Amino acid sequence: MGRVIVFGSINVDLSMAVDHLPKPGETVVGGSVYRAWGGKGANQAVAAARFGASVSMVGAVGDDEWAEPAVEALRAEGVDTGHVTRHSGSTGTAVILVDRVGENQIAVAPGANHLADVASLDTALAGPRGVLITCFEVLPDQALMAVRLAIARGWRAILNPAPALPLGIEWHELPIIVTPNEAEAAVVGRGRTFQDLAAATAWDLVVTRGDRGAELASNGVVNRVAAPVVDPVDATGAGDTLNGVLAAELASGRPLQEALTTAVHAASISTESRGAREGMPQPDRLRSRLAERRSQPAARG
Repeated sequence: MGRVIVFGSINVDLSMAVDHLPKPGETVVGGSVYRAWGGKGANQAVAAARFGASVSMVGAVGDDEWAEPAVEALRAEGVDTGHVTRHSGSTGTAVILVDRVGENQIAVAPGANHLADVASLDTALAGPRGVLITCFEVLPDQALMAVRLAIARGWRAILNPAPALPLGIEWHELPIIVTPNEAEAAVVGRGRTFQDLAAATAWDLVVTRGDRGAELASNGVVNRVAAPVVDPVDATGAGDTLNGVLAAELASGRPLQEALTTAVHAASISTESRGAREGMPQPDRLRSRLAERRSQPAARG
């Protein structure tokens, strides 16, 4: 069983289904509000745990009514929460609108997530080495410190740069896996093309492209990973599923290309159910779907 540590966010998600996503200044009427547990970090931790990794969550929650249930939801998934700190104030909260074809808009109030501290990561890294994941729902300087600390301890590191920020040389020189979606890649790379960004950095660069799968640039070679054809209901958490499964597969010793193929399929399948975590497939289900789809058309677009 490989080890995964997530240095990231823990949120409560408040979701609403709408006919279409509103334009600026437009009001749309939706259905009932659906509450779920989320946060990019926590979702990635759950995905990795469901896929068999030994997962520790390093993050922060507030002292409101959402804090303990959010942490308990992680414990129920087998995630070690001993490195989650409590602070006065609110737990991170996301408001999510999902349209009839599964596309979404998300706004996040970070709350205690911006109090997540690398000091809590230090003890978590003790023991067998594995894979660290972080994102920008914690403070970017803390994410950078977390990645540097993990690398110094011999861990592999994944940065999921969301919400996206332009990344400078302090990030470019790090030998890490970076996993933006298409929109995030444009921000992260300051307008560079996929190939130019890969060439300018020490990264293994994965750009996810929705129902068109993902592209991987590693050691100067670019490969495309196709996505299966699915009937999406809700894309919320698909990227988190991809990152969590990718980390779990890498921690178990899978090569990057193979791990990414499994992660892309897991992310696609996760869109067939509502909610960030509800559709995350278990390994047996995913491997069965992979076997079923090998002889089918792999991608759209």
